[in-house]
Amino acid sequence: MHIRFWGVRGSLPAPLLPVHIKRKFSSIMEQVRPGDVKSPESRSRFLAGLEPSLFGTVGGNTPCISIGTDNPLELAVFDSGSGIREMGAAMVHADPRPDRYHIFFSHFHWDHLQGLPFFGPAYDSSVKIDFYSPMDNPEAALQGQMTGPYFPIRMDAMTSQKAFHRMTGKVAIGSLEISYKKMNHPGDSYSFLVNEGKNRFIYATDTELSAADFVRNDENAAFFEHIDVIVLDSQYTQGEATEKYNWGHNAFSRAVDFAAAWGIRRLILFHHDPSYDDTMLNDNLHSARRYAKNMGMRGVEISLAVEGMELTL
Repeated sequence: MHIRFWGVRGSLPAPLLPVHIKRKFSSIMEQVRPGDVKSPESRSRFLAGLEPSLFGTVGGNTPCISIGTDNPLELAVFDSGSGIREMGAAMVHADPRPDRYHIFFSHFHWDHLQGLPFFGPAYDSSVKIDFYSPMDNPEAALQGQMTGPYFPIRMDAMTSQKAFHRMTGKVAIGSLEISYKKMNHPGDSYSFLVNEGKNRFIYATDTELSAADFVRNDENAAFFEHIDVIVLDSQYTQGEATEKYNWGHNAFSRAVDFAAAWGIRRLILFHHDPSYDDTMLNDNLHSARRYAKNMGMRGVEISLAVEGMELTL
């Protein structure tokens, strides 16, 4: 199972601004010593030692991740935020180039749809695209955003071979088996569990975890136990989560609690707030790790979702 992150922000895109780049350069220059620039090797060592928040960026696109199947010509895709445009552009140069996409929607809020009109493969008549959602009438929801006055062209302009599916159970795509679970979010949102042999992965964006999600009943155990990696909504700090109760998103500390409670091996903090810059996101990551350590939580690896990041299970 090969996983790639194309968009990791929540709510709306948050591009890196000139002021952010200037701050990065300023902070880097403050750390430079004469010995750091005397040779190509020393420069490489210096850059490699910088915090990721300085030498790199988390990215500003809204949610989209892809998972490869045992057929290199097929991809499973989760949500079509603005990151799906980047995926489509990359697939032009892929070898082999996929000709079938299975796109699963957690829900139909704009930040999870807005990239679809700009997904290049959708305009290729040789490509097949299957759209899936546990929600009623996904076709109407997707076509609705591509109508006037919201968008200048209709979905009919996408010449790919399209099919729309309302999920009522598990979906098998090659070596992948995909199931879903309704989560706590205004208007509802669904998490997806991807099984491939012994490997288990969860995509759980846009959820505000409740006490019910921690209950060790058969339904929860079947979905949340024995998970290798969970991509989990962690949009807020604890203070913000308290202020924004019932907005449908988690504090990063709550995400850590959940991963530890279910024995999940790796937690990836996801759906980053658009107001957070790279420095704050990196600080939140360190805070999440300190929280896990101080609470005596062992065995949970915590990382930050970053555009372009790739995982193989």
